[in-house]
Amino acid sequence: MLTINVTGIPAPQGSKRGFYNPGLGRVQMVESSKKVKPWRQDVQAGVADTLALLADGTITSTANIPLTGPLIIAITFYLPRPGYHYGTGKNAGNLKANAPSYVDKKPDVDKLVRSTLDGLKEAGLYRDDAQVAQITAVKRYADAATGARIAVAPLTDAPAPAPSAAPGTEAVLF
Repeated sequence: MLTINVTGIPAPQGSKRGFYNPGLGRVQMVESSKKVKPWRQDVQAGVADTLALLADGTITSTANIPLTGPLIIAITFYLPRPGYHYGTGKNAGNLKANAPSYVDKKPDVDKLVRSTLDGLKEAGLYRDDAQVAQITAVKRYADAATGARIAVAPLTDAPAPAPSAAPGTEAVLF
């Protein structure tokens, strides 16, 4: 398993917009969000840092990069907490007791995943997003640095373990 730590502010892959470019004589597609490119660059930097550790023998070899075959990826996104999660006055800077750990607001987790997978591909970690056969993603509020922790591993034909239920949620939900 390869674990990649990315520092930055996760940005969702937004919609693309098209415009006719007379110089090229065709329609050109561009990202509508200006935050996607910096996030992808942060992902690429995280991959480069991890691969540098691998290359110097600190962890293991980079001989199998780009990865081939089916992959399993688990991503935990750490997003900035909004100001209303903190107290005011003498409690300024203190997290409120009822502040949630998980993000239930924008950005959408699927759009965060799309931009991150594209960043991993552009970094040369694997050849194509289609190799990702299983993915898990979680959005949490950051108590320290924002970014993401990404675990990547080859997916084998061994039976996958059953997902474990969160404490207190053992009942059937659907």
